[in-house]
Parts: sequence; structure tokens; C-alpha cells
Amino acid sequence: MKSKKIFFALLLCCVYSFSNAQQTEHDKKMEWWREARFGMFIHFGVYAQMAGEYNGYQQARGGAEWIMNRMKVPVSVYKEVAKQFNPVKFNADEWVKMAKDAGMKYLIITAKHHDGFALFDSKASDWDIVDATPYKKDLLKPLAAACKKYGIKLGFYYSQAQDWGNAGGAVARKVMAEGWPNPDSTKINAYTEAHKGHWDPVQETSTFDQYIDRVSVPQVKELMTNYGDIAVLWWDTPTNMTDAAALKLQAALKSQPNIITNDRLKRPNFPGDTKTPEQKIPNLSELDGKDWETCMTMNGTWGFRNSDTNWKSSTTLIRNLVDIASKGGNYLLNIGPKPDGSFPEASVERLKDLGAWMKTYNEAIYATHASPIQAQTWGRVTRKDHANGNTTLYLSVFEWPKNGELVVKGLSNEVLSAQLLNNGNKVTFNKAADQVTLKLPATAPNAVASVIKVEVKGNMQTWFGESGKEKMKTGAID
Repeated sequence: MKSKKIFFALLLCCVYSFSNAQQTEHDKKMEWWREARFGMFIHFGVYAQMAGEYNGYQQARGGAEWIMNRMKVPVSVYKEVAKQFNPVKFNADEWVKMAKDAGMKYLIITAKHHDGFALFDSKASDWDIVDATPYKKDLLKPLAAACKKYGIKLGFYYSQAQDWGNAGGAVARKVMAEGWPNPDSTKINAYTEAHKGHWDPVQETSTFDQYIDRVSVPQVKELMTNYGDIAVLWWDTPTNMTDAAALKLQAALKSQPNIITNDRLKRPNFPGDTKTPEQKIPNLSELDGKDWETCMTMNGTWGFRNSDTNWKSSTTLIRNLVDIASKGGNYLLNIGPKPDGSFPEASVERLKDLGAWMKTYNEAIYATHASPIQAQTWGRVTRKDHANGNTTLYLSVFEWPKNGELVVKGLSNEVLSAQLLNNGNKVTFNKAADQVTLKLPATAPNAVASVIKVEVKGNMQTWFGESGKEKMKTGAID
């Protein structure tokens, strides 16, 4: 009996040690990503050429990158559009430098979106930028070189299941009303319902399994072997995905052992490393301590659309970044380049504003953890832990107090010092129980978000409040 107890005790120790080793390896892989907090998403492809319009009609719903599906553009017609796609103003150095200057640490680009069009020279399909457009150059190679030059991590978005241009790819069905008022809408809707979303017979000349084996898996292998170190593989919309297909795609990543993947390969058996709330920032009750990244557009569309001028303000974008960091997440902010390869002017302006703020206040974002205290009405809080057992709090103040007194609730630790992050000027304070009152200058150093750096004694842990009570909404269809 004693020997059995010893055996089981040793077995438990081995299991515990193995589990810890796995966790340590995972944390090591995720370290750069957790420190980065801010990245650039880029949606670019043939859809930019159409800019949200077909047959004289504006696309009725959804991002412009969905125009082929929502407008039910025949494959042959869409491929004719590709013959006009010539992004001669594309400059990889400029793209990456704009990301770096904005304070972004990584960049993820749509190597292939749902239209199946690849921005790289693929041997698995001629539906790519080299073979199907007058541009005739691989877009990803200079981008990879520029990322290496500027120290930006490179990631690829890849639509693994949905593919409207390569035969056999899956299609998420959309009704004709989401595109344009086609007089044959009733007939088309009946057809797509009977054909799993497909609207063009050429899309069904191969099976889904054949598509996975002939296009999807080989292209992922190309992306993993031809562009150096790849930091992220960002899957999207697992329409009709099977576990068998997911395993093949997962195996295609083996040449990049440190690659980070999201939760959109195939649910629920392939959770990946990160959750992906789309176009929204989770509330505190959705947080469960797992890694997550909000992807969001600057206006209403991912791909370029001429008619979409509903741009978020720089104030909103900066405060979104702070809010996300205060909850322990990353902000993946999208750019939809124009068909000539240049960034829209409104995007460039906002990137500059983000960069100006980050130049002064990036310490409150990079390598920070979620807030260790309850939500504050005046702004957000991030934190850093130190080897000496103490903690730094960064108070990002959106609403500067008119009476010059900032009340921080829920802070029971001893406060050692406080200063304005922008100039290092000391801030006086009073402490009473679990509340601290900071005496601030009359005018906010920054109209969008001013940061006060507060050193406190002791270690503080993330405050999740009602965490985990709600399921994080992650992975919208578009």
C-alpha cells in the first residue's frame, strides 16, 4: 500500500512538472505579444479596386472586402476586376514605418481573404497578385523585409475555409438584399440556399476536402517557409471546417514552432492562443485571464470603401487602446489601403495622432497588466510588477478633475510616490483607508488622456470583479 502511495505521489509530481513546463513554454512564446499591446491589421486585395460598388450600386451591408459574396459577383467577372488591380503606390517601407511611428509592435496582413485572392506568389493557385494582376509582384516579400528592418513582428491573416475564387472553398451564405437590388434576387437566394452559399457553379467543381489539400494547406506551408519568422497566423471564419482539415492546417505550421494562433481555426476543439473579440471591447465580466485581442476598424469597413467616411476620432482610438490595455488585452487596429496601395489620408492622420500620444505615454501601455483595482469613473488603470515586490500603477485620466483632486478608489496599498508621466513632476497625495486623493495641476497635460505614474508598496493582482460570468463574444463572421 505504501509503495502505491509513493508511486501515485511521484506520478502526480511528474504530471505537475510537465504541466508547469508546458505553461512556461507557452508563456515564453506569448511574452512578446503580451508586451506589445498594439498592432496593425491590414485588409488589402482585389476588393479595394471595387471600393464597395458594383453595377452602379453601393454594397448594402458589411465590409467592402465581402463585396464578391454580397453582390454575388461571378468568379469570371471578379477575376476581370483583378486585371485592373495595380497597387503601384505600395511602399512596404512606408507602411511598416507608419505602424512603428504609431507605436505598434506587430503587423498582420490579409495574405488571403475570403475571395481567395493571394497577395503572394503561390504555386498552389494562379489566383494571386503575381499571376492575376498587372502588378505581378509578391507583396509580402518586401513587407517581410521592412518588418525585419524596423523590428516589427509580422503575422499573416489567412482565410482557411472560406474561398470564393478557388473551387471547393466554403461560402458563408448571404442573401441578395445585403448586396444590391438584383431583379433575380429570389432565384439567386433559392440557388445559394440549395448550394451551401455558392452562387457560381464554378465554385463547386471541386470538393471542400480537395480545396483543403490542393490550396489551403499548400498555401499555408508557403507562408510558413518563404517569408522568414512569422509571429502570428490569424485564421478566420471556420465555415464548414472539419477537425481533419484543422489538423492538416495545424501541421502546416510546424516550421514556425513559436507562432501564435487565434481561436478561429475550428471551434471548439482548436482554441488557439488568443481570443478575438471583433469590433468591440469586452466588459469586465467577460474577462477570464486568457489572452485576447480586439480587432477593430477605424471607420466601418475592413477593406477600402470610397463611401465610408464614418471615421472614429483619434480621441476614441487612443482611449480604446488604453481601455483594452487596462483589461489585459491587445488592440489590433485596421487599415484598408486604397487600390493604388496608399493608406487613406484619414487613416494616416489618426496614426500620427496615436504616435504622438504613444511617444509620451507608451510606458503606460507596453508590457503592462490589467488593472488591479476596481473600475474608475475618470479613466483607466494599468500596472507593472517589479522584482522588489512593489507595483507601478499608471492612471490614464480621461476626465481631468475640475477641482484638481483625483480620487482613486479601491487602493489599499501604501503609496510611495506619484508623478506626471509626461514630465516627471511630483504629485502630492493623501491616503485614507482604501482611497487615495491626488492633487493635480489645473490643466490636463493631454486633452485625450493624461497619465499619472504611482508607485505602491507590495504586489498587486489583476482585479477582474465579476470576471468570467459572461462568455467573451469572439469571432464575428464579418
